[in-house]
Amino acid sequence: MKLGGDGGNILARGLVIAAPHSGSGKTMLTLGLLRSYRNAGLTVAGAKCGPDYIDPAFHAAATGKPSFNLDSWAMRPTLLGALAVAAGEACGLVLCEGVMGLFDGVAGEPGRTGSSADVAAALGWPVLLVIDASGQSQTAAAVVKGCASFEARIKIAGVVLNRVASPRHRRLVTEAIEALGMPVLGALPRDEKIHLPERHLGLVQAGETVGLDAALDRIAGFIDEHVDTGAILSCARAPATLACGESPALPPPAQRIAIARDEAFSFLYPHVLAGWRKAGVEIAFFSPLANEPPPGHCDLCWLPGGYPELHAGRLAAAERFLGGLRRFVGTRPAHGECGGYMVLGQSLTDQAGHAHRMAGLLGASFSFAKRKLHLGYRQARLVEPHPLGAKGAILRGHEFHYATIEVGSSRDEPFAFVRDAHGGAEQAEGNRRGNVSGSFFHLISADEPG
Repeated sequence: MKLGGDGGNILARGLVIAAPHSGSGKTMLTLGLLRSYRNAGLTVAGAKCGPDYIDPAFHAAATGKPSFNLDSWAMRPTLLGALAVAAGEACGLVLCEGVMGLFDGVAGEPGRTGSSADVAAALGWPVLLVIDASGQSQTAAAVVKGCASFEARIKIAGVVLNRVASPRHRRLVTEAIEALGMPVLGALPRDEKIHLPERHLGLVQAGETVGLDAALDRIAGFIDEHVDTGAILSCARAPATLACGESPALPPPAQRIAIARDEAFSFLYPHVLAGWRKAGVEIAFFSPLANEPPPGHCDLCWLPGGYPELHAGRLAAAERFLGGLRRFVGTRPAHGECGGYMVLGQSLTDQAGHAHRMAGLLGASFSFAKRKLHLGYRQARLVEPHPLGAKGAILRGHEFHYATIEVGSSRDEPFAFVRDAHGGAEQAEGNRRGNVSGSFFHLISADEPG
């Protein structure tokens, strides 16, 4: 269906905060603006281009509202539109943080590359470009001109400079950019005190960051001091029409789903959970770290990703959780994603080389002793019928981890046949044994039928 701004669904104004490359300061600017607008009394929400599942939790902490991923590679266009509408429900503004560089993505049909530019074009949201001005002055204008002229389907509404060294540096860069007719809406000086802690997968999780609320207010104050927040707000636009679908991103795998949720199991995409709830699914959270078993009234157990390697000793000692999980799968299915997958296996070896016994429901053993990065989009074809779909159903997701499967540790059937977004050959991925399944990739959506 097509939604219009004058209909029953009001499309929020939006901006995509993007940059020419990673590390330019997108996250800091996004968080500062989100908290600044909220502190000023505006109802604002965040969103994230691409599959990153850590940044949205910080957006939610800054605004008090869920932050959805908007991913042009993993999501069909009607789902992308529907989630943009959902992100902006009862909001005056959505700030969508970009991924990598503005045009960076994978090979794909037009509009389906996973880039920030795809999302901006599909939703009709202008781009606020963050420029890392360190090590350059007038050359920054050439970068802005290139980004502004590279694709006609997007509009860059303005620029915010980051890591400005001095007033003279700011003047040189600003004058060169504004000579192009492009407004510079802020200039952030270098400030090593304005930061958030990081871990190997990016930012430390929002729930683990001590003093996060105060840190967000400090970032907002920094942005208020150096950025014209009113001018940025005036740049936001709402699309006149948007193609939207009504089906959830992933078909609900059961009517009543037990979902692990604590510091070890925190990576479940908000749009997936929202879609299941909208479809009438009953969600029951439980905490393995608190030694809680899956609630017995549920029809399926879902173990999301997270950082189980940081809590492997506690999980291995959580006999009530492990025993309850083993009893649960005697009659009902369980599925694990990434960290949850590892907990379903035989053992988990932490970075120090200590092996911890896990649930033993799948044959694989996992290790962080010799870390290797596994990263990228995944298209999965189900090997056999599964609560997530029929045999051969296509699912799209993303993989991001450093764990390895110990050689010769698994003789299970694969969960799916998987290929990456670059056209590689299908390979067996994950494990399936009886009612239990798991894989390293985080599911984002079911692909279009046919």
